[in-house]
Amino acid sequence: MVIVVGSGAGGGLLSAELAKANIPVTIVEKGPLVDSKDAFNYYNKAIDGVDLLQTTCVGGNTIVSAGNGVKSSEDIFKEYGINISKELDEVVEKLNIHELDDSHMGRGTKLFMDSAEELGLNPVKMPKFIDEKKCIQCGRCAYGCPNNAKWTAVDFVKEAVDNGAKLLTNSPVTDIVVEGGKVKSIVITKDDGSKETLEDDLIILCAGAVTDARLLLKLGIPAGKHFITDPFVTVGAVVRDIGFNTEVSMNALVEGEHFILAPHYSSKYLDSRVDDKDLKPEDILSIMVKIGDEGLGYVSEDEVVKYNSIRDVQYLAEGAATAGAILQNAGAESVFVSTVFRSAHPGGTTPVGEIVDSNLETDVDGLYVCDGSVFPKAPGCPPIVAILALSLRLSKYLIENLN
Repeated sequence: MVIVVGSGAGGGLLSAELAKANIPVTIVEKGPLVDSKDAFNYYNKAIDGVDLLQTTCVGGNTIVSAGNGVKSSEDIFKEYGINISKELDEVVEKLNIHELDDSHMGRGTKLFMDSAEELGLNPVKMPKFIDEKKCIQCGRCAYGCPNNAKWTAVDFVKEAVDNGAKLLTNSPVTDIVVEGGKVKSIVITKDDGSKETLEDDLIILCAGAVTDARLLLKLGIPAGKHFITDPFVTVGAVVRDIGFNTEVSMNALVEGEHFILAPHYSSKYLDSRVDDKDLKPEDILSIMVKIGDEGLGYVSEDEVVKYNSIRDVQYLAEGAATAGAILQNAGAESVFVSTVFRSAHPGGTTPVGEIVDSNLETDVDGLYVCDGSVFPKAPGCPPIVAILALSLRLSKYLIENLN
């Protein structure tokens, strides 16, 4: 049997592939199984000093992702002897990642692309794992898709269960037991304080950067020394009646040397313009500015500390200025406002080359990690496809060695 802790991009595909290979799998998920349309209710509470977007439910952060299918991080992992080129292509095929047709290109996104093109910024359509036939263009991707038009890791979890895997929900793992250098079991602690022990000699952590690090720290493994994220701000302006708030989110992309830009509606911009009594959600055009940070910060057993370097701030400022130029060139009203600083895509707490080897195994025999925690550097763009590729690669390795 294999125990997979977590059911997001890493855990979902891994569980499905192992189950299809007739390997007994138990998926242990801290949160509940919920309808996609209700996923916004399961965003985690903010960590002091870190505005980090995460959800706790089956499917993890994939359930509130924008559906961006960017192939990334191939060169990052090659430096550590990990080639995910083939797996990236396989993931693109599995999820039917493609550019959405023009019927799903709204006025605001088109204005963003036209303006960026005029400025020589070479915008492209964002590759998506969204089914146009189901997508109703409501602008609620980050809240959980109300029409299940977007792939999420829940799809793989259900596939795993259909092939014999066991799913345990509302089951937070609080400890890992190791004996003689080999993993032995996990301990689940319920809300009522009761504990349950599941034994296995192969356990894979896919529970996210903070939880993975804390579980390993309890074993004396020096995880959490680095904490990477992709910081972002959203720069907005007024374009009356543009209707951007109901468009497919982040449906285009500009890649700068130090940042990426994507059209992204933020209600926080509306909150910042309380002086304009006539301003409506459909009057806002806004652009997300995202970078990969330098990994300053750490995760310990009782705190999460995150801060940014001067370089990080400079790159965000450069991206924000470029976003402002796009909006101004697009004819937006001249007042531009940036939202508060936030972060996404946490990782780096169990990096390959330090905490895990090229097969994603720790120094503890049979204990693996397979999610954003193993990234040695911040990707600076959506990491879901890269995490899925790592998961697919690990599944092949385990299937070959378990059968």
